[in-house]
Amino acid sequence: MKKISLSIAAVSILLVACGVDTTGLSPASSRKPLGSESAFVLVQEFADLECPACAQANTLITKPLLQSYGDRIRFQFMHFPLSQHGNAMEAALALECAADQGKFWQLLDLAYERQATLGSTALRQWAEELELDTVLFDRCIRSNIKNAAVLADFGEGERIGVNQTPTYFVNGVKVNDASYAGVTTAVDTALQQIEQIPL
Repeated sequence: MKKISLSIAAVSILLVACGVDTTGLSPASSRKPLGSESAFVLVQEFADLECPACAQANTLITKPLLQSYGDRIRFQFMHFPLSQHGNAMEAALALECAADQGKFWQLLDLAYERQATLGSTALRQWAEELELDTVLFDRCIRSNIKNAAVLADFGEGERIGVNQTPTYFVNGVKVNDASYAGVTTAVDTALQQIEQIPL
């Protein structure tokens, strides 16, 4: 799956955002990594919530990876919404808005599990199901206040050569084999390298 410029999607969202009250909202990302924030091995996944392969990877790679390595790694989700996916940009914004209320990963899991119904209405329904402040959540999405945070990830992905989703990196090195075996091999190599560094 090749990436396509986000310009049209970003402009559309900017037009919708005009005039939305941003009181109590912040442009900064509140998302936290999984695993340990102090782990020396950083695993990054560039993904799109509307990407079927990303939903599959969440089940077959990311969750088993976290179960196997726990606090030995720091797992960071990176937004890479593709413009051919009409709901991907709003879903990315919604994740950031959910993060402000401590439910980033919960919304991500729901979005992947129910990907077939992903859309504006579903995102609001899931927010209610997760017991978010739905008025604040809706206003956060419509304000476009998280746009820069999402596009910063996208720009970083472009800079380091992401050209499909999902794409994994381990300590800044791209994992060319985007399978559980490929990612765990990269993680094991990184852990071995760290263990060999004298204290």
